[in-house]
Amino acid sequence: MKKTLTIALALLVAGASFSTATAGKKKKKKEVAQPVVEAPAPVSLVSSSDTLSYAAGMMMTNGLVQFLQQQFKVDTAYMVDFVRGFNETVLGSDAPAEVALRAGRQIGQQLKSDMVRRMKQDFTDTPDSIVETLVFRGFTDALMADTTVMNTETADNTFKTKQQHNNEVRIERLAKPGRDFLAANKQKEGVIVLPSGLQYKVLVQGTGEVPQTSSKVKVNYEGRLIDGTVFDASSKHGNEPATFQANQVIRGWTEALTMMPVGSKWQLYIPQELAYGDRQAGNIPPYSTLIFDVELLSIEK
Repeated sequence: MKKTLTIALALLVAGASFSTATAGKKKKKKEVAQPVVEAPAPVSLVSSSDTLSYAAGMMMTNGLVQFLQQQFKVDTAYMVDFVRGFNETVLGSDAPAEVALRAGRQIGQQLKSDMVRRMKQDFTDTPDSIVETLVFRGFTDALMADTTVMNTETADNTFKTKQQHNNEVRIERLAKPGRDFLAANKQKEGVIVLPSGLQYKVLVQGTGEVPQTSSKVKVNYEGRLIDGTVFDASSKHGNEPATFQANQVIRGWTEALTMMPVGSKWQLYIPQELAYGDRQAGNIPPYSTLIFDVELLSIEK
């Protein structure tokens, strides 16, 4: 990743000689008031190492502007501010106060752009939501040992309790359609319900050998969501049936395959606990109950 450094020199050498007219135009165009920046000392390349170093700095800025725009949403009208922040870091003092200030800026950026964003995603589709300003206030109050609202132990317990509750509510909401479907489906004629929760209906009863969990089987299949959406089928992967080991698929499949005689065709109704659970699997949403038509053709020896 070629980004960096002497944008400080490159920009300030070329840009610190901004004329008042140029700065005025930029302000009018962008409505941005540029800070007054002192012109840096002239660059003097005395040795070969000097030349190498300066060239390296300039080379390292290749693609940096585009990176800043895409990753940090930096407006190029504020490039002088970027250079100022850059110089504060690389040319700044190592005094404890300065080190702490720079660390605070870095952690603040990480918290805002990454951690809070992911936390918001975790609470999507739940009764509660994340309020950024209060996250930041709780963060700074804890660092300053301010227990006016709550102490860190209470905060930890509160967050974990609410996180668990919100997650349970979310799971219930997402899994309920599947549970309702299975509750109604088990009342239908021909549907067999197993202790695990797996349901199946025999469409064709075979008379061949029954696979073991370690058996390699050849099958034709079609998988659907409870709304009828087909998410996968053996026919989508070529003209040949699918071949796999019986214990290398979802639990609902393994349980059914190790009960089916070769030559059988069953319709399986698989609860989310025996399928993909909370995982997104291709076009299959989390907590989905699945329907499969499975035809067991043979056991591969």
